[in-house]
Amino acid sequence: MTTRIVYSCHGAAKQVTGSCHLISCNDHNILVDCGMFQGSREQEQENHQPFGFDPAGIDVLLLTHAHLDHCGRIPKLVRDGFRGRILSTAATRDLARVVMLDAAGLQEEDARRAQRRGRRRDEPAFEPLYTIDDALHALDYFADPVAYGQPVAVVDGVTARFQDAGHILGSASIVLDIGSGGDRRTIVFSGDLGNPGRPILRDPVPAPAADYVVMETTYGNRPHRSLPDSVDELYRAVSETVARGGNVVIPTFALERAQEVLYHLHCGVRDGKVPAAIAVFLDSPMAISATEIFRRHPECFDQAFHDELRHGDPFSVANLHFSRESSESMMINNIDSGAVILAGSGMCNGGRVRHHLKHNLWREKSSIVFVGYAAQGTLARRIVDGADTVRIFNEEIRVRAQVWTINGFSAHADQTHLLGWLGGSPRRKVFLVHGEYDAGMQAMADRLTAQGTANQMPGMHESILLE
Repeated sequence: MTTRIVYSCHGAAKQVTGSCHLISCNDHNILVDCGMFQGSREQEQENHQPFGFDPAGIDVLLLTHAHLDHCGRIPKLVRDGFRGRILSTAATRDLARVVMLDAAGLQEEDARRAQRRGRRRDEPAFEPLYTIDDALHALDYFADPVAYGQPVAVVDGVTARFQDAGHILGSASIVLDIGSGGDRRTIVFSGDLGNPGRPILRDPVPAPAADYVVMETTYGNRPHRSLPDSVDELYRAVSETVARGGNVVIPTFALERAQEVLYHLHCGVRDGKVPAAIAVFLDSPMAISATEIFRRHPECFDQAFHDELRHGDPFSVANLHFSRESSESMMINNIDSGAVILAGSGMCNGGRVRHHLKHNLWREKSSIVFVGYAAQGTLARRIVDGADTVRIFNEEIRVRAQVWTINGFSAHADQTHLLGWLGGSPRRKVFLVHGEYDAGMQAMADRLTAQGTANQMPGMHESILLE
């Protein structure tokens, strides 16, 4: 009997966040990722909308990695009826626990704040997207972890292989083999692909021969700056800011970017490229927990980083402070100069970094250093785009600090490396997702069309029959 395969896209469709993809074959439904939408208020409202499929009908969820825009709606999926298995690597499972619990705590906090406002205005109660209890319940559905390169049975007639995507700790591209013999079809989901040549992690494993590829396009329209140049610019930003008596605020994603920046600061102090007297604050409970998880998963490190481990802790700086408690975070705001503050979130839409921006953004002596992607509609994007003032905690703050944008730290592959990962093997079609429609996605579509590769940018909830 011919296997009927339908692919449908339920997130990251002509936008960057909310990755969620469904493969339906005969009587089975396989979900790849279930991420949260991030960005503007309108985009974040999409998290409360129906999934576009019945969660109770999903047999297996395959999770590429633990970033919020790939795992952030799993607790909602479970709350709405999912009772299948969740398959991921061991590191992804450990990180997803931290990420989902942190997101749940923020959801509950936002709901309490909204409910207080609502009571004063006699408005209906605001409910969180999900609670900490929902996140803990979701963790019960994670099965035994999957090793890179080992085939694992998903449902009858379907196997999956997780390949190292080199993006964050435990990240994977997923190769699905469906059917057998002449009826067999292979579908590759890129997940988020790493930028080759990074410290800490191995380079992404290239896509194998496949009939169909679902590929991210976050930076599908441009190359990245070289990593050595980017590290030098980070050192210059820190050194110049400290010399003029200011602080450095680095809005930081808790997974991978925080650890990578700590590593480069470790090297900078060791090699005399940044002042040894700097005080470094990792002001993010989630980033602190993630750093501890990194230490538990050396199986994900590349050989050069294994060599670093022989000479001490590469995530440590002489004057490093971990700020777990909010009281410790507040004390940082009493420091006028010499502090390098790594705090979440990377896009500045929430988290402790907003407090540090409030205290430093108006100071000409200070610097704000962006080392990651800033989506449209976020506070980070407004600052990067040159806003004179921004609104933080209902207060208009002048942007007087020096703003540095160093895109060479990106954990995403750029256009050249995306094409290199895809390779020259013939494909029936490449589906382009997880990118800004009029930038990375369209540019990648133009490149693929020019080289004769059929491609499509699926719309939200669009279903496509795979021949």
